[in-house]
Amino acid sequence: MKKQICILGSTGSIGTQALDVIKQHPDRYEAYCLTANNQYMKLAEQAREFRPAAVVIANEQHYEALKALLADCPEVKVYAGAKALDEIVEAQPIDMVLTAMVGYAGLSPTIHAIKARKTICLANKETLVVAGELICQLANEYRVNILPVDSEHSAIFQSLVGEGRNEIDKILLTASGGPFRKFTLEQMRDVKAADALKHPTWDMGAKITIDSASMMNKGFEVIEAKWLFGVSADRIQVLVHPQSIVHSAVQFSDGAVKAQLGVPDMRLPIQYAFSYPDRLPLNGDRLDLFKQPLEFFEPDMEKFRCLQMAYEAINQGGNMPCIVNAANEIVNEAFRHDRCGFLQMGEIIESTMQKATFIARPTYDDYVASDAEARRIASAML
Repeated sequence: MKKQICILGSTGSIGTQALDVIKQHPDRYEAYCLTANNQYMKLAEQAREFRPAAVVIANEQHYEALKALLADCPEVKVYAGAKALDEIVEAQPIDMVLTAMVGYAGLSPTIHAIKARKTICLANKETLVVAGELICQLANEYRVNILPVDSEHSAIFQSLVGEGRNEIDKILLTASGGPFRKFTLEQMRDVKAADALKHPTWDMGAKITIDSASMMNKGFEVIEAKWLFGVSADRIQVLVHPQSIVHSAVQFSDGAVKAQLGVPDMRLPIQYAFSYPDRLPLNGDRLDLFKQPLEFFEPDMEKFRCLQMAYEAINQGGNMPCIVNAANEIVNEAFRHDRCGFLQMGEIIESTMQKATFIARPTYDDYVASDAEARRIASAML
């Protein structure tokens, strides 16, 4: 039987690469549902090629246009809105849900998918950043597997396969360092979005690329790793590795280190999440270790204050990571539209952390309220 896959965010970078994996293995996988936020024309193209049972456009304003584009494909049902996203992941035929949406918007449909007992292929790190404790509780309650898709967390996961109960001493989480790794603080003050979007090794969506440049993305990955692997933040070490060949590693209690290496190709972790525990053939470049050195550096926490703030948010716990994520989404978008300076992003996030209401043991409703409050505070400071 083919695995039926729902892709939340099929028009983005992860989503399109996931569809390429499905295309390479048509005997194993089928796209049951595809979703997008605004890119209805691209969603229609994907629907024509992959013929899913349903498509969902989150922005309801594009519903009629999408429906018109697919009028001659009556087998593809067209839905719209956030509620439709929550409902579609519960569809009985679905085996796996790839959460490739960007940001806080991925939280609610992920919760619905877990409650419907679907295997989660997690590419939306914000779900665990915002509500890691709740997500882990639900996954345990409903006995649902969460398989990491981020290249770093997939690398950690692959390094742990076969290790059973062997104790983790430390997680070594690699980071490219982004385009401003060698910049001074003074140089970083004047950079623009166009500069930040020139990532040296990875091809990612705009929001994540900006987060990578500020290293907030790596901070979020530290939080994600804490929840996925049950390791405290003080045992998660970030290593700047410009070549992006060692995707991450695990050091065990005997001092041995296991790492996963490969070319920077997101299809590798996507396919591994789909096929685990099997490895399938995949077209693409192969790693040649003769061609380049492997370098590692300590991150500069003074220059990349966002990474330090992520650690502070973990240590505070409660709803603080949710507050940081909400403020970051506001300033990230503002920076991309030239309404906020690069270093100003970190300043606004820090001020939001100080001003927002702290809740030590948040419920789901608390997360929703905290997200809204932090967005209002950050927006007011722009």
